[in-house]
Amino acid sequence: MRNGQTVTSSRNTLVRAPAATDTFDRSLVGACVTNDPCQKSRVSVNSRRVNRHRVACMQIVGALMLAIVCTDASAQSPTDSAPRRFSFLPGSGTPRVGSIAHREQILESLPMERLTDEAKQRILGIAEKPTLFRRLPSQIVPCDRDMFLFLTRTPDVLVGLWDLMGITQVQSTRTGPYQLDASDGVGTLCRVDLVYGDANKHIFVVDGSYDGKMTPTEIRGKGVFVLESTYTVGEDGRTRVSGILDCFVQLDSLGIDLIARTMSPIIGRSADSNFEQTAQFIAQVSEASERNPSAMLDIASRLPQVNQQTRDEFSKTILAVARRGQQVAARAREIPTQ
Repeated sequence: MRNGQTVTSSRNTLVRAPAATDTFDRSLVGACVTNDPCQKSRVSVNSRRVNRHRVACMQIVGALMLAIVCTDASAQSPTDSAPRRFSFLPGSGTPRVGSIAHREQILESLPMERLTDEAKQRILGIAEKPTLFRRLPSQIVPCDRDMFLFLTRTPDVLVGLWDLMGITQVQSTRTGPYQLDASDGVGTLCRVDLVYGDANKHIFVVDGSYDGKMTPTEIRGKGVFVLESTYTVGEDGRTRVSGILDCFVQLDSLGIDLIARTMSPIIGRSADSNFEQTAQFIAQVSEASERNPSAMLDIASRLPQVNQQTRDEFSKTILAVARRGQQVAARAREIPTQ
């Protein structure tokens, strides 16, 4: 992901267009999203299997969100005051968050003219008929803009950091410039394609599956995740990033489809929590890079699950964050106190 470039990527190709003029407004466009053929599983729901299927449902939705909210899903106690952003489909009534009108508005805002027909069909095939839709709550964190963009576009670096800290069992493998395969080691797999990205919008298309102990047959699903981000610079000269994540999830199994709708409040609260924790972690990485770049460079050199090119790009981003942080601090010292 280099400055001033528009790129088109798939699992087999990377075509670079002429450089853009705005250093920060670099973008990438996914020309092709792979779609491995698979047969749909029909899972019977009965009293003896329902608990296992509920857990399997959590696993498959977790697989689809693995690159966005890589931490393990965990159910939380419901709160009456918390707004429900999961919609039962089809939606009805006046336009609201999660309604059909709202989802159509999101799709209309996507830069479809910059995608290939195959990518557009894949996105619309999922997003126009999702099993579940959820808008995760907005997160506002202090974070360098370049660091935010780098970590958003290289989620394997986040996985590597968590691996180094010993807080995840997820294994990730980069299979292309903007493609990632990941596994949690207990039956959950996902394939992630970042099909489009600019400074303010990123579109991920994900294929996931679960074939573990909690279900007798493999369960498959797909997801489209649209991340909207904006940036503001405060009076202190520091950047704050605001992010909203819209999630379209489509499950192939009839039994899991039904359970997912029933379990949507629990799954949604789990996703909310994981998104918040991931945003806070990204902010901490940015702060550590600014305050202690030497330690962060040492971490970058030892980072597992990423290739050397990615380590080098992470190191460059760390140094850039530290340099900008020093400039902000120097300007603050020059301002006379009142």
